[in-house]
Amino acid sequence: MNVRCVGGIVRDGSGRLLMVKRGRAPAAGTWSVPGGRVEPGESDEAAVVREMREETGLEVAVGRLVGTVERPGPDGVTYEIHDYEVTVRGGALRAGDDAAEARWLTPAELRALPAAPGLLDALGGWGLL
Repeated sequence: MNVRCVGGIVRDGSGRLLMVKRGRAPAAGTWSVPGGRVEPGESDEAAVVREMREETGLEVAVGRLVGTVERPGPDGVTYEIHDYEVTVRGGALRAGDDAAEARWLTPAELRALPAAPGLLDALGGWGLL
């Protein structure tokens, strides 16, 4: 069974990426792109806006689809994650919902931290690291 998910990729003026440290499974304790499941009847864009607000406290505008990855989940579930470019429009950065931390990281800082499985490969393949 596939579960549709979204993520929001945000870069600041210095080229740092906004990342969250996951507070819950899957991949608890690792750093990843903010995001989560698309709710029934919800568009990808609405899900990105909601997840960014819940996990980071930021209000965003959703841009182009950057890429899609599939990750295995529990009980035969496959997470189909669609990552979108987003621009911060307001709010104040804070960790919320299932994010234990939220912070801006340089590519070098991100490489030195425990990242969610496949994250560095995906971001590198998309030219973001």
